Amino acid sequence: MVTGLDAHAEEPRVLDAHEKRGEVIARTNCVRCHAIGRAGPSALAEAPPFRMLHRRYPVEDLGEALAEGITTGHPTMPEFRLDPDEADNLIAYLKTLER
Repeated sequence: MVTGLDAHAEEPRVLDAHEKRGEVIARTNCVRCHAIGRAGPSALAEAPPFRMLHRRYPVEDLGEALAEGITTGHPTMPEFRLDPDEADNLIAYLKTLER
């Protein structure tokens, strides 16, 4: 028998290899300030949770900035640069948070 709660439960989405590499990049470089998952606050109040970035702008537009080096963001954000494949992976991961 399926209860009302069971009928609405969603299976957690499994990340593909591309998205998983992006998650590792986020965990390695961003988690000390940003919330990188589907829930919880960012460790640094000024750092937007990654799940909210798509509400500010299309995350696919971040590719160039990630490859050239992001120098803006919250006041204490360090400058870092990703190679094009890393930027694509991180964007793929960010897009999973839009769903």
